[in-house]
Amino acid sequence: MVKYRDRRVGQEVQREVNDILQRRVRDPRVEGVTITDVRVTADLQQATIFYSILSDKASDMKKAQTGLEKASGLIRKELGERLRIYKTPELMFERDESVAYGSRIDELIRNLNKND
Repeated sequence: MVKYRDRRVGQEVQREVNDILQRRVRDPRVEGVTITDVRVTADLQQATIFYSILSDKASDMKKAQTGLEKASGLIRKELGERLRIYKTPELMFERDESVAYGSRIDELIRNLNKND
């Protein structure tokens, strides 16, 4: 039997973390951070949260990662209050490379069309 609970919990975590980042976290390092995907393990013990930022600077990416790691305690506490699950998953933040990859592909296509 296929179980979809981990995906449903992942969607709910994504929605709540976006809300928490916008309303509760006051750290300027996480301004402009958008949660793009959440992958939760089958036992719901760990959640990998993928995020993107608008800036391409390495220093901004590092600041955002540091800010998210510092705010992970507050985010996990808020998730525990908002979600109705037995144990709040551990949070790990990773930068989503697919957004940068998509931008690069778009730039290459524009350059091809410009040359024609």
